[in-house]
Amino acid sequence: MQVQDYINAGKIASEVRENARKKYHVGSTLFEICESIEKEIGQKGGKCAFPVNASLNEIAAHYTAEPNDSIVVKETDLLKIDLGVQINGYIADTAVTVCYDPNYDYLVQAAEAALKDAMSIMRAGTKSSDVGKAIEGTVKQMGGIPIANLSGHSLEQYTIHAGKSVPNIWSIGSFSFQSTEAYACEPFVTTRDGLGFVREGRTRNIFSLATRKRSKDEDANRMIDFIWQKFNMLPFALRWIVNEWDEKTAKLLLDKLVQNKIVKSYPILVEANNQRVAQAEHTFIPQENGVTVTTI
Repeated sequence: MQVQDYINAGKIASEVRENARKKYHVGSTLFEICESIEKEIGQKGGKCAFPVNASLNEIAAHYTAEPNDSIVVKETDLLKIDLGVQINGYIADTAVTVCYDPNYDYLVQAAEAALKDAMSIMRAGTKSSDVGKAIEGTVKQMGGIPIANLSGHSLEQYTIHAGKSVPNIWSIGSFSFQSTEAYACEPFVTTRDGLGFVREGRTRNIFSLATRKRSKDEDANRMIDFIWQKFNMLPFALRWIVNEWDEKTAKLLLDKLVQNKIVKSYPILVEANNQRVAQAEHTFIPQENGVTVTTI
């Protein structure tokens, strides 16, 4: 494990996240927000580990801007900005919720407090079920409900979801955190009118290579090679490939690759009762006597 690459990626991610937190996004399009954050990551010496997620209101995760996306952020919106930075494939994953409506400030505060409480008990040997219990307790105490079927995850080189889940609720069965692994912890919080679960929405605008096997279409094979060279197995957006193919052709080729299970598409995740969702997230490496939070 390249600890220094994790730390360097985390430093960039933290700076970019805090700039996004301070910025006034009302009146900006989701396209402008995603593109500017991704550009800033590059300017600071990092590479995007995945397309910036700009998920509004009841959309909990996995929305990134379409090419020239015209959706504009309003004062009543709850905007979750989830960003990832990679250096040599080692990833920092972090998120912030920007809220301009005081009625929903408590959701943002609950997500941030739950994340802080989770980090306070984290060390090598801590059980994942204890982290889930801490997050759930804090969220409920502050008037929200945790999203039960969303979780944090272990990280590996060029792999965002590396197999282990960091729960947001108390759960039966658990693992102990290891000092040889990096993880992301990301509480998602909804209102008491929410069901506390997400469902898949129709929109799918984030993709990743599932395999490098060849298709019977030479144009599709050229796209496979392009994706591998540019993004490895990490997620990418339609926005990122329309300089190479026009949008219509890119969509047709991606559809073909998804149908052939060569490319995976990620649906947006929507709160099951269409209630608003807030998110906070850090990447961390457990230690024997505490934790290194790379994105603090």
